[in-house]
Amino acid sequence: MLRVEMLCTGDEVLHGQILDTNAAWLANYLFEQGLPMSARMTVGDNLSALVAALTERSLRADVMIVNGGLGPTSDDLSALAAATAAGEELIEHPEWLAKIEAFFAERGRVMAPSNRKQAQIPANAEMIDNPVGTACGFALQLNRCLMFFTPGVPSEFKVMVEQQIVPRLRERFDLPDPPLCLRLTTFGRAESELASQLDDMTLPEDVVLGYRSSMPIIELKLTGPAHEREAMELAWQKVRAVAGESAIFEGTDDLPTQLAQRLLQRPLTLAIGERFTAGLLTWQCQSAGMPVAGGEWLDAPGARPELNPSAGSADGGAFPAHPFAADTATADGGPSVLRQLARQAQGLAARHGAGLALVVGNMDQDTLSLALHTPDGDYAQTLVFAVSIQRHGLKTRQEMVSLMALNMLRRWLNGWPVYGEHGWIRVAATLA
Repeated sequence: MLRVEMLCTGDEVLHGQILDTNAAWLANYLFEQGLPMSARMTVGDNLSALVAALTERSLRADVMIVNGGLGPTSDDLSALAAATAAGEELIEHPEWLAKIEAFFAERGRVMAPSNRKQAQIPANAEMIDNPVGTACGFALQLNRCLMFFTPGVPSEFKVMVEQQIVPRLRERFDLPDPPLCLRLTTFGRAESELASQLDDMTLPEDVVLGYRSSMPIIELKLTGPAHEREAMELAWQKVRAVAGESAIFEGTDDLPTQLAQRLLQRPLTLAIGERFTAGLLTWQCQSAGMPVAGGEWLDAPGARPELNPSAGSADGGAFPAHPFAADTATADGGPSVLRQLARQAQGLAARHGAGLALVVGNMDQDTLSLALHTPDGDYAQTLVFAVSIQRHGLKTRQEMVSLMALNMLRRWLNGWPVYGEHGWIRVAATLA
């Protein structure tokens, strides 16, 4: 199998001052292309360290993608390191220099002298086009390894990989078919609990069952070659059965995105009222393209009512606040609270002309209530988190609750009972 590696450069990446999103994106993208990454390393802005890393890896890797260090400043050293490792000089390419000058001229600016550096690559390197930036990439054969040098700007890097590098690899190497990866995301079950019911499953030798825990969800992945599809789909039936009602979606699109697609098909619009989640639910839904008719902050009198700046009254002003009364803001979960939450959802839908409405109440220790208004009825439930939710940070707690609210909507869209158990999250009361 082709050994593909990545070398990430930059002090800010090495020292953890920025997240290396390029590395995560590349690893996933190459995997989907049938080119799983074999290794990855990070080196700071140090010429001797870069030269040593390039030389060492060129003796082991078949392909290496080097990211970063092609800018115009003194700490951008990748081109010089490549030339030094290859024993070559840096050569300025007039055609790329002209492109850089035109890039700035189109924006009403004059190119700084330091940008000439971005037109310099090793003498025997192949220049690689960068249609969205000023740093040209280049390819260089060093010992056994074909190396590609790419800019660190994510938008430039991704275009170069997709449009320039992977097509070159397909021309040069006989690449395998992309692997098959089945994904299922669960909520409310422990990773060890799921594993105890799945680890004895018999799988083909080259098929792997994996787990990824990222609070508040656990993703199950079955990965293998495309020719094992039949065996994988058979095994996947057991994975689904074990996950049961804790499974909230399959595939790579998250739950808000999948719900957005379904609501647009109906078509139905959604109004959202939040207290504990403080706008997170509205943001998730709008970011996913869900048809959100409006959102309100349901809190004490005087609080900001509108979460959706595009929603307003007919005359362009903001909708008036419709806050919880003092007794409905509590989360004791009694019947009166659930009825009032349901009425809040009804009113929310009416105010925004929406067919659906979700309301998130307040959190009291480990207890919280949610409500859902639909064209065929109203639903409300009080949830008790059996494992203390307070040990988690506020952001994680809000994500858990937002997911539970979306899951109510998902279950209704599926035609299932809206109320469902989720392991350590217990349904303490429901609207009769």
